[in-house]
Amino acid sequence: MSRYFSKKFKALVPYTPGEQPKEMKYIKLNTNESPFPPSEKAMKKAAEAVKNLQLYCDPECRELVKKASEVFSVDTDEILFTNGSDEILNFAFSAFCDETHPAVFPDITYGFYPVFAEINRVPYEEIPLKDDFTISVDDYIGINKTIFIANPNAPTGIALSLNDIEKIVSSNPESVVVIDEAYVDFGTESAVSLIHKYSNLLVTQTFSKSRSLAGGRLGFGIACKELIADLNTIKYSTNPYNINSLTQAVGAGVLEDEEYTKSNCKTIIENREYLTKKLEAMGFFVLPSKANFVFARHDKTDGRALYEALKSKGVLVRHFDSERLRDYNRITVGTKEQIDILTQKIAEEL
Repeated sequence: MSRYFSKKFKALVPYTPGEQPKEMKYIKLNTNESPFPPSEKAMKKAAEAVKNLQLYCDPECRELVKKASEVFSVDTDEILFTNGSDEILNFAFSAFCDETHPAVFPDITYGFYPVFAEINRVPYEEIPLKDDFTISVDDYIGINKTIFIANPNAPTGIALSLNDIEKIVSSNPESVVVIDEAYVDFGTESAVSLIHKYSNLLVTQTFSKSRSLAGGRLGFGIACKELIADLNTIKYSTNPYNINSLTQAVGAGVLEDEEYTKSNCKTIIENREYLTKKLEAMGFFVLPSKANFVFARHDKTDGRALYEALKSKGVLVRHFDSERLRDYNRITVGTKEQIDILTQKIAEEL
């Protein structure tokens, strides 16, 4: 770093995104992208939007907000779109965390949470997962801290029930509870239905996984209008034109084609079961996933060794070096053809 870099960020450890290597053609099962392209309706709307790129994009995302309010059965002032769900999560750390309301989240979860806490200079606590990698709901009851829970969790894929989420939200009325639902469309019940019951609940989602828009960078949050107004204050104080015209257009097109999204999710769920059974037949232990990935380990091979071997054979998976995770690899659910190649390469190693 340069000698000009602020000392307040000297200890900041940035988030490490999944590999996007270009040196060879890989089967990419490492960053939880969808194996399916955006819908035809989405791409058609994007093509139309190109014609007006000389104009600023709509800072209110009115068409997008209108369509989303219909899909999710909320009012237009109860939803806010952002540059990926990462942006709204960052907004939440900024808006709802301070010395009196420190952030709290599991010790094994989305790796951006501690980064957001550090860069917003708010105190935070990490609560250990249980030995089976599940969240202990009791650890979050009545703690009077701003809670962040990825549901399903990453990288484990394990989900809490909606009843458990409601227990946490209802027991912390003086603090905001953020439920990060990046993977909710792959078999988990969303907490969006609770936002009219609890004014302290913020639900965030993304178009990157189930809606095939990882490269479009589109996320959103749903909450009562007062929380959304708070988040808009942060947005308009940082980057009011945070979503470009192409992404707004393609996002609206995606929301017009919910049947395409649901069909893709159904296929991914079926492929997840197919992958899980194939891995288990090869001797892997696989955590019960409700996401578009599985988290698996094998007693006869080290997690990093398997990751490196697969990479050398043209297949990318995600490996984490922390002590509790190093035996595991996170594997994105791809097409059945991709899964067959993956398991063939694994069999060669085993």
